[in-house]
Amino acid sequence: MAIFYTVKEGFSGFKRARLSSVITIFTMTISLLLLGLFAIIYRNTNSIIQSFRDKVEMEVFIAAETDSTHIDSIKTALLNVPGIAGAKYISKTDAARIFKKEFGEDINSVLDFNPLPASFKLRLTAEYKNSDSAHTVHATLSGIEGVDDVVYRKTLLEILDRRVKIFIGASAAIGMTLLIAAIFLVSNTIRLTIYAKRKMITTMKLVGATRGFIRMPFLIEGMLHGLLGGLLSAGLIWSIVFLARKFVSAEMSEFFAVEILFYGVMVAVGMLLGLLGSGWSVKRFITEDIVLN
Repeated sequence: MAIFYTVKEGFSGFKRARLSSVITIFTMTISLLLLGLFAIIYRNTNSIIQSFRDKVEMEVFIAAETDSTHIDSIKTALLNVPGIAGAKYISKTDAARIFKKEFGEDINSVLDFNPLPASFKLRLTAEYKNSDSAHTVHATLSGIEGVDDVVYRKTLLEILDRRVKIFIGASAAIGMTLLIAAIFLVSNTIRLTIYAKRKMITTMKLVGATRGFIRMPFLIEGMLHGLLGGLLSAGLIWSIVFLARKFVSAEMSEFFAVEILFYGVMVAVGMLLGLLGSGWSVKRFITEDIVLN
């Protein structure tokens, strides 16, 4: 019976503060919609950035006077450097073949000898695909005996790191603003509901109702606001993604892919925001010494 009453009172808040409830649900829908879109943009942008990072390799050129018998020992030394995931040996002959493929000229027909040095192409582990870590690896590789030069796309990594920091900072600031706004609006709506029920709450206190019994309907109402806001925003995002994938190429459509779990998370986040907002309002405005009359 107590559970039925609690749920019924939770729904009754919509009737007592219809306008504020509609405004809160609408605002929460917009807030969650923007948060969801930011999450999708962040994930897809991060995927694009990661694809650029994956293309970054280090090429270690072997000194011309190095004997071919020392190649294996140099490879072992390279692989022992922290951050190196793998090494591929490029002989002078392989280098000439690559040159011809990329530039359309046979180096041996242009010159009487092959000036291209032997080298190793190194793959970096995921945690070392940033400018600071790559610089450390570069310095270590340069000190290995038999290594003439080490090159990699240093400028690209530095640009990526700077852009990522700016993007993450801006996304975090906007996301926090939207979250706080949603919580505040739910809290304000619950406060209006508490005011509308002030006489009933006072009576319940006088007859010995516990704090938990008084608070629960308001918590349920806040969660309902969040649930409706989450469902509406999830539906809007699904529609946006569905339409967007119709107007982009097959290659680009993968960047608009959203897992089903994402929509469930949005609804759960909405309910959590509603619970936090209502909990804060209830804790602040329903106390032992407050007089609601």
